[in-house]
Amino acid sequence: MKPNKGKTCTRERDYVYKFNAGNQHLVLTVPLKFPVEENISHLHGRLMLLHNLPCFIENDLKQSLNKFIEEETIKDYDREAEMALEAVKSGKVDINQLADIWAKAYKETMLEYAKPEETSWDEDFADVYHDLIHSPASETLLNLEHNYFVSISELISERDVELKKLRERQGAEMDKVMQELGKSLTDQDVNSLAAQHFESQQDLENKWTNELKQSTAIQKQEYQEWVIKLHQDLKNPNNSSISDEIKVQPSQLRESVEGNGRIYEEQRLLEESFTIHLGAQLKTMHNLRLLRADMLDFCKHKRNHRSGVKLHRLQTAMSLYSTSLCGLVLLVDNRVSSYSGIKRDFATVCQECTDFHFPGIQEQLEIVQKVVLKARAHRSSKSKRHH
Repeated sequence: MKPNKGKTCTRERDYVYKFNAGNQHLVLTVPLKFPVEENISHLHGRLMLLHNLPCFIENDLKQSLNKFIEEETIKDYDREAEMALEAVKSGKVDINQLADIWAKAYKETMLEYAKPEETSWDEDFADVYHDLIHSPASETLLNLEHNYFVSISELISERDVELKKLRERQGAEMDKVMQELGKSLTDQDVNSLAAQHFESQQDLENKWTNELKQSTAIQKQEYQEWVIKLHQDLKNPNNSSISDEIKVQPSQLRESVEGNGRIYEEQRLLEESFTIHLGAQLKTMHNLRLLRADMLDFCKHKRNHRSGVKLHRLQTAMSLYSTSLCGLVLLVDNRVSSYSGIKRDFATVCQECTDFHFPGIQEQLEIVQKVVLKARAHRSSKSKRHH
């Protein structure tokens, strides 16, 4: 809780310390104001120096001073608490107003120190998914994700076809205009047509972007609800229909339409495996596998549903919410974006993969950009202070 900002009542009390020095019986009396805000160690050292006290009483004086300040402080707190309770009992303080103040202070403290809650995703989803992927329902989960992937892939294919047709039509229009340039048309006419083409492309891209976002959001919501419901039903031993529900036959799987040539061809990989033994007495064995392949092949959700592909996805899914993780380092330029090169290809792959376990790539990149800007500003201010 935040400290009370009201006025603190100060009281003065005499601290009395008695000690013997040879045949003399001495008494040290020091007035102290409570609450004591000074560091007790500093106060003790100041008393020793100002009163020329002998060194043999140093430790005993410090213990006695600590005990006196602690006891008197507790008495003050008890007295203030009794007065506050009496004020509430007598009606001098509105108990409802006091409760509101406490509730507000508690809420502010919780918001300041507690981790933000994720309201859009069930907080138990990780445990639920981990349980299901290690159960007979694992194949059902992978099949459902595959069907979602096929739907998104078909949408992306339709988008690419429409954009390609639009660019071809615009290219033909621009060729005709360029042929008439200097005859019946001017540079202004060419610029006007180019602006219209750009606006048309932007409108079409925005339309498909919104449609993909909406479809992905619906799939994610359906997937979450289905996973939670399946987990709850599996806990019910009397539900006999679940065993039939989780048996998805291969014929039930949707296959993607490959009419437009968007096929990920699996090239023959060049690979070699090694076994390395390290250590003279206590040997350790490591397996090393070298292969030449497209980096994005490890990220792509394969369109065909062969057993080898499914086993690879199952292995990844089983370790997803565990302490045994694996990753891929993709070498890109130093610009945080997904507009060109392999970054654009990777963004397309991420858009197709409907795993629903992580935020979208654009959302993650926006977070990275904010962190980079903060780090850059911090380094800049730090270098200015040094200069």
